[in-house]
Amino acid sequence: MTDHVLTRVANRTGIITLDRPKALNSLSLEMVRALTAILLEWQGHEGVDAVVITSTSEKALCAGGDIRFFHDVGHATPMGGSALLEDFFTEEYALNHLIHFYPKPYIALMDGVVMGGGMGIAQGGPDCGLRIVTERTRMAMPEVNIGLFPDVGGSHFLSHAPGQLGNYLGLTGLTVGAADALYVGLADVFVPGAELAGLNALIEGTPGKELPAAIRAFAAPFAEQVGASELQAQRAAIDAHFGAASVAAIMASLARDESPFAQKALKAMRLRSPLMMCVTRELLVRGASMDVADCLRMERNLVRRNFEHGEVLEGVRALVIDKDNAPKWNPATLEEVSPEMVERFFEPAWPAWAHPLRHLA
Repeated sequence: MTDHVLTRVANRTGIITLDRPKALNSLSLEMVRALTAILLEWQGHEGVDAVVITSTSEKALCAGGDIRFFHDVGHATPMGGSALLEDFFTEEYALNHLIHFYPKPYIALMDGVVMGGGMGIAQGGPDCGLRIVTERTRMAMPEVNIGLFPDVGGSHFLSHAPGQLGNYLGLTGLTVGAADALYVGLADVFVPGAELAGLNALIEGTPGKELPAAIRAFAAPFAEQVGASELQAQRAAIDAHFGAASVAAIMASLARDESPFAQKALKAMRLRSPLMMCVTRELLVRGASMDVADCLRMERNLVRRNFEHGEVLEGVRALVIDKDNAPKWNPATLEEVSPEMVERFFEPAWPAWAHPLRHLA
């Protein structure tokens, strides 16, 4: 397909292997197009009964979108209006939708880092699919850290997490491991890294139609090895703090809790974009009552508004380009964020008939 997306068919299973290890398989526009093309080809292919997505590196399935690309093309024209930038998000979200409603089992091997755009290509599989984690899994939706918001369907899968777990993950951007991923409902089975050779042999040797059940049976003996979930242990505190009525109220609640868990969450939030935390909270409130297609359309609108505002460009500059870790958020403090600023992000950037994702069903 491309230098970074390798494909083959084994025993009626289509295997997609991401191979951009130096960038932790961050998705480029070329990779998004390659993934879309092969999934469209395979969805009606009589010789493919299931799809597996994996990586050549144990360090990552996919660390997200190529944020250096966002920065470069976002500065290429006024208001971040590069056609390539517009194409990237439109086509990435359409890919997320394709995966979510894929007609065949879609199995994601989430070994290593799975963040942002990596979650979009791992979380959207159909009910007959599987999301596999290992002890190396490092999962997050860290977009508020770079002045963005949980996209790639995050407004749907985070808003449907139990209790306030989605708000916790979206507003802090903190990383979780296998046990927490399983508890939140963002993974299905655990397989130790030492057993992946056996899992890969199983994938190669099992007919595609039988693969989901075969993987579940293979993983069953390892269920007890995953360990305890910190999020489960802290569930009552998470629901109490993150159920508050605003981002300011959440942070005030955390400030009154001297536990290490609460203070870690508070410390993270103090580094995030105040505006985008408020936008994220509103995004998850709205996403909870919307279907997948409408969530992706909402996110696509917010991306346009975000690049107009410039928050993500500043976040990427500070954390990735200049690496001074001192983003100049606009506004700089939570107290300066007004309801009107937040509402601006949800104002339609296009008429409904011209929305770039209007055709999603």
